[in-house]
Amino acid sequence: MSTNMGVLDTQRPEFDQLLTDIATYADAFTITSTEAYDTARYCLMDTIGCGLLGLKFPQCTKLLGPVVPGATMPGLGAKVPGTSYQLEPERAAFNVGCMVRWLDFNDTWLAAEWGHPSDNLGAIWAVGDYLSRKNIAEGKAPLKVKDILTAMIKAHEIQGIIALENCFNKEGMDHVLLVRVASTAVATKMLGGTFEEIRNAVSNAWVDGGALRVYRHAPNTGSRKSWAAGDASSRGVNLALKALAGEMGYPSALSAKFWGYEDVKMGGKKLSIPQPFGSYVMEQVLFKISFPAEFHAQTAVECAIKLHHEAKNRLDEIEKIVITTQESGHRIINKVGPLANPADRDHCIQYMVAIPLIYGNLVAEHYEDSYAADPRVDKLRDVMEVVVDERYTKEYLEADKRSIANAVQIFYKDGTSSAKVEIDYPVGHKRRRAEGIPLLVKKFQANLAGRLSPKQCATIEKVCANQETLEAMNFNEFSDLFAL
Repeated sequence: MSTNMGVLDTQRPEFDQLLTDIATYADAFTITSTEAYDTARYCLMDTIGCGLLGLKFPQCTKLLGPVVPGATMPGLGAKVPGTSYQLEPERAAFNVGCMVRWLDFNDTWLAAEWGHPSDNLGAIWAVGDYLSRKNIAEGKAPLKVKDILTAMIKAHEIQGIIALENCFNKEGMDHVLLVRVASTAVATKMLGGTFEEIRNAVSNAWVDGGALRVYRHAPNTGSRKSWAAGDASSRGVNLALKALAGEMGYPSALSAKFWGYEDVKMGGKKLSIPQPFGSYVMEQVLFKISFPAEFHAQTAVECAIKLHHEAKNRLDEIEKIVITTQESGHRIINKVGPLANPADRDHCIQYMVAIPLIYGNLVAEHYEDSYAADPRVDKLRDVMEVVVDERYTKEYLEADKRSIANAVQIFYKDGTSSAKVEIDYPVGHKRRRAEGIPLLVKKFQANLAGRLSPKQCATIEKVCANQETLEAMNFNEFSDLFAL
C-alpha cells in the first residue's frame, strides 16, 4: 500500500454502491419464496438446538450472562434460550451467538469465503425479543416469528452473496466480518431504521475492519473461534443502535484511497457481488446434521464411518490412510503435530477421520482431552496423507453444484487396501434435503431434550412442526418457550 498520498480532495463522495445495495435490500426487498421461509423454519430450529447443546459445556457457559453480575433487564430484556438470563439486546446477542457457534454445529455457507449465516441469529433473536417486549409495554403489537424468519433470510443473503467472490481468509481475515455486516443491516431495519440509517450503520461495520484468523489456525487455534461470531453479532446491534441515535456514516468506507477497506484490508482488490440480493442463500444453505465438525470435513467423516466396520479390528495393520479433499479443506484443516485443545481438534481433518475409524461416530465429546489421549488417534494421524483433487476444488465453487467432496482409502501392511470411499455431497446439502430434514428434526428434538423439560419439548415441537402456526406466533411467546 503506497504512502504517496498527494493532495487530499475534501469533496464528500457518493456512497459506495455495495453499501447502497445492502441497505436497499435490508430496507425494502420483499421475500416471496416459500422455499426460503420453509428452510428458514428448519434453520431456526437447528440453530437454537445447537445453542442448547452448547450449554452442556462449561467453557461456553462461563462466558454467558450479563457483562457484570446483576446487569440484567428483567421484564423488557431479551431472553437467552435454555437459561434464566434476560439481558439488554447487545449482550443478549453475544450470549445467543456464542452458544449457537460453540460446537461448530450450525449451518454453513461455502464459497470464495466460508462462514455460518445462522450466526446472525444472535442479533436477530436479541433484537426481536427485546422489541416484542418493549412494544407490548407500550401498547403496540409484538413481532411475529415470521418477522424473525424474514430477518434470517436477509442476513443469510447479505453474508452469503458477499462471500461468493470475495475471499477474506486469503487476506488473513476471519469470516465473522460478514456476520457483523449482515447483523448490522438487519438489526438496524428491525429497530425501525430508515434506509439512510441502515446505510450509515453498515458503513461503520466495514470501518471496523476485520478480525484476524489467527485464532482458527495452528499454532494459535483456540476457543475464540467459538465466541467470535457472538462478538460480531453483538457489534452489529451496537452499530445499529448508534445509527438510530443519529450517528453518521462513511460514504467511501470501502473505496477511499489508502484509508478505505479495499486498500487497507484487500490489497486494493475491489469487492464485488455476482448477483442481486434475493433469497438464494437460505434456499441453498448447508445444514450440519450429523457431525459437529468443520464443514469441509463433513463428507470425510461420513467416509470414515463407512470404513469403521472394516477397520476397527485392523487398526494396527494400517500402513497408510489417504484423505482426498478440496483445496479449501487442505488449506484450513490439514494439520500435523500436537493438537492443543478441542478447538484445535475440530479443525483437523486427520483427527476428524481418526475418531470415526476407531469409534464409528463423531460427537462433540470426542474433541475433549479424554478421547484425544487415546494413543490410537495420533497413531492413525501419523500415517495419514492429505491430497487435493482438482475436480473437488472445481465443483466446490460451481454455483449449480457447491459440492464438498472427500474420499478416504486405507492401505494395509499386507499390501491390501479398502475401497476408496468417496462422497461428493454431505447429508446437509440441498441435494440431500429429503434425506437430511428428518435427521435434522431428530437432532433438534435431541437437543431440546438435553436441556428442557418434557412438557417444554412437546410444546416447542408441536409449534415448530407447522409453518403457518409458527409464523403467526408472537415472537416473545416463542422465546418464552425456551426459558428456564
